Amino acid sequence: MNHPNLDPLQHAPSLWAHTAEPAPDTQALAPGAHHADLVVVGGGFGGLSAALHAAEKELNVILLEASEIGWGASGRNNGQVIPCLTRGDPDILVNEFGHEKGEALVALLRDSASTVFDLIRKHKIECEAVQNGWVQPAHRKSRLKLTQSRHAQWARRGAPVELLDKDQVAAITGSAYWFGGWLNPTGGHINPLGFARGLARAAIAAGAHVHTRSPVANVQREGDGWRVSTASSLVHSPRVILATQGYTEFFTPTLWPGFAQSVVPARSYQMATQVLPADIRATILPKNHAMSDTHGDLHFARLDAQGRLVTGGALIIPAYFDARLRQRIGGRLHKLFPQLDALGRVGFDYVWHGNFAATPDKLPRFHRLDEGLYTWMGCNGRGVALATAMGPLLVDAALGAEVLLPFEPPRPIAAHALVKRVAMAAMLYYRWRDRRD
Repeated sequence: MNHPNLDPLQHAPSLWAHTAEPAPDTQALAPGAHHADLVVVGGGFGGLSAALHAAEKELNVILLEASEIGWGASGRNNGQVIPCLTRGDPDILVNEFGHEKGEALVALLRDSASTVFDLIRKHKIECEAVQNGWVQPAHRKSRLKLTQSRHAQWARRGAPVELLDKDQVAAITGSAYWFGGWLNPTGGHINPLGFARGLARAAIAAGAHVHTRSPVANVQREGDGWRVSTASSLVHSPRVILATQGYTEFFTPTLWPGFAQSVVPARSYQMATQVLPADIRATILPKNHAMSDTHGDLHFARLDAQGRLVTGGALIIPAYFDARLRQRIGGRLHKLFPQLDALGRVGFDYVWHGNFAATPDKLPRFHRLDEGLYTWMGCNGRGVALATAMGPLLVDAALGAEVLLPFEPPRPIAAHALVKRVAMAAMLYYRWRDRRD
């Protein structure tokens, strides 16, 4: 039997699977031939956002999800809505992609958290949405240069960011651990599986045909359009958007030549504590911000609606992950938030994991694979806001509109199979660097 984190017939045993609003009723695509104006492959944030946008344009859109809505990274992440990348700061994006396209991508990122919360408000999605801001504290004095640089770069692009000193960070986080940082008030946190299900419900209400348990076997050119095949059905369409990200290889490794080999599926572990006593809860992230700091081995946390601290971490070796994470991350939480010492050893109600799509340089990739065939890859752990914002742009591109994204061919990673096996060993370097710079 598959481990419950990997079983395609059920959601990972996450906090979100136990607390999200129910999914809309969906069925597998019926056997036989079908026609659509657009086919979307993948039922996560990006695919659902694209399907919703296309349906609102009155396109006949069919979305095919191999498992259930939000089964992949969209339903497994920490739920932080962050309007920036992990390492792709604005100046880096402009240097990499050129001024016009780089600045267009920066603007997309700048507004991406607002895009998420605007959709939630517009469609009345029940997903524990809290837009009180996202904060990135500096874990060493030397990292204050990084936070100052990021604040300055985003401020120049019109983002409503704030630079924080040590006392201000302590007031926001409830911890004296950090040395300062920066804040973007447009960020926040959600129940990500609830958001995915809400997007699906909105897309269906707009007229999209959303089909679960319909894994795509292949995508092939057919005349001036495309044939998208499942085991028992096929869809003819002039346009296709691939929105499979870190789970591309899980169901169909050969979906498109070189596509899956352009990213590395990186495993991220998420955890939720027991519900904290009210007096302790009030002292940790007391203003209900989302937080992820400057560690390479990221330290991150947010609260859920019931008062659990939702956090997680990374492991180099996955064996016995549950017990090891309870010890490792439990110790980390006591270090960050000494007020937890009053509980004795902090307990966890949920431990789960999922994959996100990572690129070697931590920058996203945007691909026009062929006429009418579009995709993007590599959210690098920041997919809640970025993927949601990307969906409408890819629809517009597929419809022939001019979209200022740096489209390029896929960049397959040399020795991809080997890189996948050893990728997490890079965490050793990040941990070494975290203690020294």
